[in-house]
Amino acid sequence: MKTASTKVINGWAMYDWANSVYNLVITTTFFPIYFLAVTNEHVSFLGMKFVNSALYNYTMAAAYLLVAITSPILSSIADTRGNKKNFLRFFTILGALSCSTLYFFDSSTLMLGVVCFMLSTVGYCGGLVFYNSYLPEIAAPEDRDRISARGFSMGYIGSVILQLIGFGLVMAGEKLGMDESMPVKITFLLVGVWWLGFALITFARLPDSIATVSQHTGSALTEGFTELRKVYAQVKQMPVLKRFLRGFFFYSMGVQTVMMAATVFGSKVLHLPAQMLIVTVVIIQLVAIVGAWSMARLSDKYGNLRVLIGVVILWVGICIAGYKMQTATHFYMLATAVGLVMGGIQSLSRSTYAKLMPETTDTTSFFSYYDVTEKLSIVIGMFSFAYIDDLTEDMRNSVLALVVFFIIGLIWILSALRKQQQLKPAI
Repeated sequence: MKTASTKVINGWAMYDWANSVYNLVITTTFFPIYFLAVTNEHVSFLGMKFVNSALYNYTMAAAYLLVAITSPILSSIADTRGNKKNFLRFFTILGALSCSTLYFFDSSTLMLGVVCFMLSTVGYCGGLVFYNSYLPEIAAPEDRDRISARGFSMGYIGSVILQLIGFGLVMAGEKLGMDESMPVKITFLLVGVWWLGFALITFARLPDSIATVSQHTGSALTEGFTELRKVYAQVKQMPVLKRFLRGFFFYSMGVQTVMMAATVFGSKVLHLPAQMLIVTVVIIQLVAIVGAWSMARLSDKYGNLRVLIGVVILWVGICIAGYKMQTATHFYMLATAVGLVMGGIQSLSRSTYAKLMPETTDTTSFFSYYDVTEKLSIVIGMFSFAYIDDLTEDMRNSVLALVVFFIIGLIWILSALRKQQQLKPAI
């Protein structure tokens, strides 16, 4: 196949620019800081008592579990009817509107905050299923590393811009006579508008997907999981892909949890001020741009799996250092390292899967399988992190526990590389 036109590629990458602001401005910066600020150390929710940081992590886990359950059904419908763009549009609207509604969240509306945060996360994650599935349709195998990295880089650049706008509002809020919480609430609104507004470019430029022939006559529910079982059966026959996905499952437990819990850790454990946490996240995003492009270049020279092995080893070191971390300086240094490996491992994981998967028209079903794998890993990672935090009331123990996930993931990626070397030249 040939890579699509520059207009289509840029339109696809623009969705990263549009939706990444939610993940990097809301879930890793403003919302966790705001959530801890407006709630007590121990909160009551649905008749149960939680440590506030644990409730935040449980909410994330619940959102990702919901996406993991529903995405196979939606992906099957999108593949058979050729309307993945409509699903991408639906989840974008759901996420953007729910994020904007966080404007009304305060200490007296905990239920509203939790529900809207959960729905906006579902919108973000659900959209990614269909967005990622376009990659093998618009990019030739030899271009997928580069185009995947372009998407992540645009996402980080867009997030930095909006992050700085939000930071400016926080810094200038008092001078402008705003209530202390108003700059953050305005940022919630801005993220929703940015997300939906720039996604319109993607909707205009991406081609309609091609419907596949389906022999099923059952309901969408049964067809969705039938498609997932088909993908699983194919994956089992592909030894390198099978081992890669097992490794991806385990190391994603650690990667995504670190990303989502880093700000909470800095605020609650090291007691860093909100302004410094925002600056730190901006630094992480800028470094992540370099990381995404650097890993793409390294993968061209050494192969995807070898580079992934090196990156996972770095993640093990980061978790151990995080457990021992004591000062703000340590936090900033470690944040820089996180940014470097975060951008690289996300971009490289997506492009590696796109390279290893078989040539097929059912790209959404295959990327739904990838997405379910990632989302279930996040559910386990976030739940484990929250449970250990809730049990020991010491988030350092949660950070240390992530090392286990990375080591298991490393073992499987090493196994994938050995098997790949037995079968064909390195990818």
